[in-house]
Amino acid sequence: MYRKTLFASLLASSAVVLAIASPAAAGTTERAREAIAAAEAKIHTAESLGAPNDDPRDLAEAHQALANAKNDFDSDHRDRAIQEGIRASGLADTAIGISHQRRTDALASARQNERATAEAAQDQVAATQAAARGQVDAAQQQAAQAQQQAADANARADSAQQAAAASAADAQAARSAAALAAATPPPAPQVETTVTTTNQHAVVHHPVTHTVVKRTTTTTNAAPATSSDQVTTTTKVTPQ
Repeated sequence: MYRKTLFASLLASSAVVLAIASPAAAGTTERAREAIAAAEAKIHTAESLGAPNDDPRDLAEAHQALANAKNDFDSDHRDRAIQEGIRASGLADTAIGISHQRRTDALASARQNERATAEAAQDQVAATQAAARGQVDAAQQQAAQAQQQAADANARADSAQQAAAASAADAQAARSAAALAAATPPPAPQVETTVTTTNQHAVVHHPVTHTVVKRTTTTTNAAPATSSDQVTTTTKVTPQ
């Protein structure tokens, strides 16, 4: 649809231009030459713009119409040569217009791709910066944790040193107390002696308490026992 509309518009324009450029008094021969020359120039322009790739069908038809115009001119069919020349120009104009459109679309697509590429690069840079910031934050957090762990370890070491010093002091105190106890002689024990005398009349208990140094016990009886008396002596040693 676009090709047909463009071709009709350009064909009408070519006819108008050719009619204006040629005086009414000019002969059909001159007008036919001008139509053929214009068609050749436009076909050359279309080829230079890339029409063989962009619009090969219209360009091929333009070449065929130009060849028909030349054949008609050589056969003295000047009116048909003019018509074929105008048709060849219109087809060449169509190919030129399509080539221009393709170039414009390609340029717009390239610019759009450039913008998309730039935006993608910006997004990539932003993502990279965000990742870098995240890594820096994580490293800082790890460093802070390591410092805290080191501080905790130092505190535990100080506490262990204090506990070791306290244990050493306790051990030294225990050794000092043991040495003091070994150097101090034990107190003399208290000896209690109970003497019981039994005779025919009564039993008399004479409790006598003596303190003897160096664990030596001395027993003193109140009266000598007779042959008819029974004497029982009990000694009780109470350590001090």
